[in-house]
Amino acid sequence: MGSRISGVGMYAPPRIMSNKDLEKLVETSDEWIRDRTGIEERRVVKQGTPTSDIGVEAAKRALDDAGISPDAVDIIIVATLTPDMLFPSTACFVQTKLRARNAYAMDISAACSGFIYALSVADALIRAGRGKTALVIGAEIISTILDYTDRNTCILFGDGAGAVVLTECPDGEGLLSCHTYSDGDLWGYLHGPGGGTVAAGAPDGEDGPKRVITMSGNEVFKHAVTRMGEVSLEALAVNGFTKDDVDLFIPHQANLRIIKSVGKRVGIPEERVFINLSRYGNTSAASIPIALAEAREQGRCKSGALVLMAAFGGGLTWGSALVRM
Repeated sequence: MGSRISGVGMYAPPRIMSNKDLEKLVETSDEWIRDRTGIEERRVVKQGTPTSDIGVEAAKRALDDAGISPDAVDIIIVATLTPDMLFPSTACFVQTKLRARNAYAMDISAACSGFIYALSVADALIRAGRGKTALVIGAEIISTILDYTDRNTCILFGDGAGAVVLTECPDGEGLLSCHTYSDGDLWGYLHGPGGGTVAAGAPDGEDGPKRVITMSGNEVFKHAVTRMGEVSLEALAVNGFTKDDVDLFIPHQANLRIIKSVGKRVGIPEERVFINLSRYGNTSAASIPIALAEAREQGRCKSGALVLMAAFGGGLTWGSALVRM
């Protein structure tokens, strides 16, 4: 048996932070941000909101879409780099808030590639007979790990959550394949240095390195375009498809230039590339499930559509998934 996506859902916090708002915090401008990233605004949660709360909101909508109750969920996986706390996992908090009493729960940490990694793990567990129904969530409150004096990073990211429900289906349908990779040699290009055992300083940086995103933008750009292109083409080749068979390409929403460059490498025209970056910014592990939910809502990913997804993130990590909806 394999797995299929039976329900999708997303949650975007109501508070909007526009580029104009960022002009008041850091030396930047609306025009500069738009030209270099394609981002116009992003969502930011109310201070003190736990990641599990927004994950639960997305999960409820995905469960409703699938027509499945929380009691029927066997597996909960949350992809996040902004967990509620070091432990227990954010997925355990999601479990108790949903009252999904029959599920086992865990987190996946693969930065912006987290949703693809989590999807791969959930699919493998279903194939191995370790459950019939999985809830896969990408949820991030990136605003808690941003340095709002660093214009190279703070302009890029936003908060949000997306979720899918995976259920059993005959092999060869639904989720056709996932492909995941990493290169730990290049970790320094994109990381959050504080808060772990290597640099265990306070989150605010008073006693050590700050727990904020640190990025070498040019290097990340080059590797993202190359790796997302490669892994997208791999997913098609493994399953015997070409770029012309893809109904919709949903790349990680990191930067408009990256998205367009990857689309060109894979050979998919812009009208078949889903982009919602301008309204949400980079929501890390949440970006692909948010985009998938919006694409479904807009009628761009109907039943039977072949959907290709690809992501790239800190680690460095990258991955793709090919799905028949």
